[in-house]
Amino acid sequence: MKTVTILGLGLIGGSFALALKKIGLANKIIGVDSNLQHCKEALELGIVDTLGNLKESVLVSDLVVLAIPINAIQALLPKILDYIPKDTIVMDMGSTKSGIGAIVRTHPNRKNFVATHPIAGTENSGPKAAFPELFMNKVSIICDPEESALSAVKKVRKIYQNLWTNVITMTSEAHDEHIAYVSHLSHITSFALGQTVLEIEKNEKAIFDMAGSGFESTVRLAKSSPDMWTPIFIQNRENLLNAIEAYETQIKKIKKMIEDADAETIRQYLSNTNDIRRILNK
Repeated sequence: MKTVTILGLGLIGGSFALALKKIGLANKIIGVDSNLQHCKEALELGIVDTLGNLKESVLVSDLVVLAIPINAIQALLPKILDYIPKDTIVMDMGSTKSGIGAIVRTHPNRKNFVATHPIAGTENSGPKAAFPELFMNKVSIICDPEESALSAVKKVRKIYQNLWTNVITMTSEAHDEHIAYVSHLSHITSFALGQTVLEIEKNEKAIFDMAGSGFESTVRLAKSSPDMWTPIFIQNRENLLNAIEAYETQIKKIKKMIEDADAETIRQYLSNTNDIRRILNK
């Protein structure tokens, strides 16, 4: 690709740019971000080659990447598809897919758009958090590939494979349902745990001194960007509410076991749950 425009120069967009540079997949990377500090940092860190105006950048790009919050993707994607050159590919990296797909389903240039979600990230944000190996050994999902041009899907798949990721495909609806349980619910529980400790434990020194690795790893996601996660919770609310309800059922089960001081039932419950290790270690 000669020219790539990346909208959003935070962790995901910045890491994608650095990865493209590392493996030589783009001659020129143009950065676009409404956050002027992010623009300054991305340029200084060599994440992008230049900064640009959205419309002018899109017009000269072979690939346009939307690595911005999903509400911003929904607002900008139709406009970008309005004026892209006929051979330009547009891809997003949003964490929910159904709402985005619905907005552009009947757009004349829908075939130029490939809906994707790289399952990669950290609790950190901004250009300074970006690193080229972010996508290594992760899974990237392409949703509704039949709605995109075959050539566009092949190119996007090849890009992700070159970034050392495993690529799978599924419908947007299946993606949003599954991701609610294996990603979005994890963030909900992390935020809830963090807020619980902040409200109950007023001694900040005690939190700092006594927080073990278990607490630190569980609450790590509570440091994630509110600007990114607020629209995700809203957009995927139906699936997420189902996930929360299922989680509440398990919390109530554990609470009852502890109330009854039922050691054998607790031990069996924990032993059964250990089976998650078998799945994750495959």
